[in-house]
Amino acid sequence: MPSELPIVFFEITEYMVAFRQFEVRQFNGVEARIRGLIRCTGHSTTGENYRLDVYFLASDSAFPLPVLDLPNKNGAIFLPISDMTTIIDVLRYEKPIYGHLRGDKPEWTGITTGQEPVGEGLES
Repeated sequence: MPSELPIVFFEITEYMVAFRQFEVRQFNGVEARIRGLIRCTGHSTTGENYRLDVYFLASDSAFPLPVLDLPNKNGAIFLPISDMTTIIDVLRYEKPIYGHLRGDKPEWTGITTGQEPVGEGLES
């Protein structure tokens, strides 16, 4: 019987933004052309610290699959540079926000918000 692959959910409590002129790195044999990075950090309900790096790639870059290093409590996903301001806005204005490190389905690794009432951002 196969063993369960770990799934980690953690609340993102801090983030850091970095812009790159032009950085090239290899992830699982795929060359990525990095233009920006958002490093999201936080802790799980058990108090363990986790990190999710969101790399924003140039429009002409190849896109690696998500990278997970669960023994070291971190992971990375890759999005187009055009999505960077949207993610910054979500991190700036929403709460709570969660990171998902999915050993069972790495392609589902990502960021989500908590449930909110419809129209919450509208003024009365």
